[in-house]
Amino acid sequence: MKKTMLCLSLLGLLLVSTASIAEEKDPPRLSMFIGVDVSGSFLKSPYFDDSLNFLSQYIHDHLEGKDDLDQPRVLFIGSLGGMKRNEPKTFYPIQAFEHKSVAEIKAKLQEIFPKTHEDAYTDFNSFFEQVENTVKNKGLILRPLSIVLLSDGIPDFPGKENKHDVSRINLKPLELLSRNITVRLLYTNATIAHDWQSKIKRQRVKVWTQDAVVMTMWKEPKIQFTNWLKDNVDFPVRMRRVD
Repeated sequence: MKKTMLCLSLLGLLLVSTASIAEEKDPPRLSMFIGVDVSGSFLKSPYFDDSLNFLSQYIHDHLEGKDDLDQPRVLFIGSLGGMKRNEPKTFYPIQAFEHKSVAEIKAKLQEIFPKTHEDAYTDFNSFFEQVENTVKNKGLILRPLSIVLLSDGIPDFPGKENKHDVSRINLKPLELLSRNITVRLLYTNATIAHDWQSKIKRQRVKVWTQDAVVMTMWKEPKIQFTNWLKDNVDFPVRMRRVD
């Protein structure tokens, strides 16, 4: 009888241990990069403050894995421009935001992106090149890659004829970094969104845009944030090749 009880106890412990292992999630693999536009056209728009409020909640809920949102293994946040073209910008790592409340994350974002500072250029190409260098230097190649851009989507290039030419945005530095790459442009408008979808050359990179008027809905009282997020921002984008 004692041997039988001992065997049953050991079997119970084994089953509990096995169940616990099964319940453990695989470690996160997602690499997330977030770019914030602090050039005049977006900084002075009616959407900049809302974008930082949204981003605070977005970062918090992703880091917590709330409602099965993808948790990033690494997170880097930086500016989308500078005072001159091709100016490298600081990428703030995940440690600057993890284990913080939404309010604390917002305070950190306001510290990094003060409204008293205005970049002269919105330089998406420089940002994408810095993403490429960071992914390679950190050994993140072939991991899922999500790039979130808070911007009106209007690039700055020298010369009157080339100014605001979306077709000159270059996604080539991203193409070979992963089999799963998504660029999400948030707080744009319908016209610029159409240009991003149809004029930017790409093969593997997936592009998703969301208009500013839709983005402001995230904070409405009757909206459940993570459900709205999955339907309107973290949407599983289909690949579309543009030559």
